[in-house]
Amino acid sequence: MQVHYQAQPNFFYCGPAATRIALSAQGKAISQDDVAALLGTTEAGTPSALDTTRVLNQLTGGKYRTTEIPDATARPTEVERLRTDAMKALDDGRPVVANVKGTAVDANGVPHSYEGGHYVTLIGYRDGGDSIQIADPADPTDSEYWMPLAKVANWIAERGYSA
Repeated sequence: MQVHYQAQPNFFYCGPAATRIALSAQGKAISQDDVAALLGTTEAGTPSALDTTRVLNQLTGGKYRTTEIPDATARPTEVERLRTDAMKALDDGRPVVANVKGTAVDANGVPHSYEGGHYVTLIGYRDGGDSIQIADPADPTDSEYWMPLAKVANWIAERGYSA
């Protein structure tokens, strides 16, 4: 999938940056400042995946929906739901915006730690959805990495995603 990566310019623009990455795959060229205004992003961040879904639908025609993983750990059914949702969205050319929290280790053994919460964009999959490609607006030197599906689901736990 062709996306135009942009790093977030400050500590609280991960939501606008991740949403903008998703929009870029759909031919939408919009600034992070404009996305931030639509999301209601402040120095406290972007409130929830409900906001990313609302803005993605506003700008792309309404195919996104929010799925929440309410508990601290994703249940097997929630992991499978993420697989199904991500594969369908990505096959349709719609990157997934995920609100994550805590630390997760990618396929190369590199930890990505966002204790206060963070937004990333899911931009690809392989191995039948067992592995997810992530575009991370927080680190332009390690902007894309792969992570096992179950780890991604547990990273999203207590938050949600727009697919």
